[in-house]
Amino acid sequence: MKIITPVAAMLAAVSALTLAGCASTGNITPQYIPPSNYQNYDCNGLNQEFIRVNRYIEATQKQQSGFSTSGVGVGVSAGRWGISPNITFGVGRNNNNQGRDAKLSRLFGERDAIVQNARMKRCSFANGIKIYGE
Repeated sequence: MKIITPVAAMLAAVSALTLAGCASTGNITPQYIPPSNYQNYDCNGLNQEFIRVNRYIEATQKQQSGFSTSGVGVGVSAGRWGISPNITFGVGRNNNNQGRDAKLSRLFGERDAIVQNARMKRCSFANGIKIYGE
């Protein structure tokens, strides 16, 4: 029978915490932005605006989200198996997620409004681009 060492158990726990933090991204619903905001744009202007908004979305999505490490502790503990090394990770919730999610919601809404207006004007760049709910 194979015995799990304390170090192996600790590594398994750290891996599970890391994966749990990465897996919970959440769904962001786009904020409604009326397509009429872009009615004065021509197809070229709409395409430029679409590219600009997509850049902002990519930059905002790259910001740190989920859990953030706030400290690491190293020590020695005594337990049932004797004396063993002890490593602790302080993990906390990042409070910037609400602001980041609100910004993404608005940006997704702007992108959808641009695509809707481009479809009404029959702009070629909007062909094949899906908006929320499609």
